[in-house]
Amino acid sequence: MEPWQILTTIGIIALIVEVFTAGFIFGSIGIGFFMSAIANSIGLPVWLQILFFAIGVALSFFFIRPFITKVGYKKHLDHATNQNALIGRHGVVTEEINNEKHTGRIAIDGDSWRVQSIDSKVIKKESLVAVVGIKSTILIVKTLN
Repeated sequence: MEPWQILTTIGIIALIVEVFTAGFIFGSIGIGFFMSAIANSIGLPVWLQILFFAIGVALSFFFIRPFITKVGYKKHLDHATNQNALIGRHGVVTEEINNEKHTGRIAIDGDSWRVQSIDSKVIKKESLVAVVGIKSTILIVKTLN
């Protein structure tokens, strides 16, 4: 097997590994091996083959990788997660809410959350409330009438 064929095979293996990893690191290495294989196939000396490899990795890492990560790993900023997904949700008071006594819990989807009233009013047990904000791990709620 010729050296350029070996370099091409290693490049293909790197691209296959890239499919199972994130970040386009192995993809950049695969492109570097392809560039090195081209340099080998046209008969350039080893030091130039290494230079072609390094240039291929660097160019693909700094120019192709940003595009791949931008398109392939889109962030869904419009999709709230964790506590932020609770804002706007309704819950039932399971423990009287009294900011002065630091008491108050509500249930949302079967989960119990510590809460405070937005207007410092006492909210009775079994009342329906809406989550309007978050302060650390405590939900801020208002009464629904």
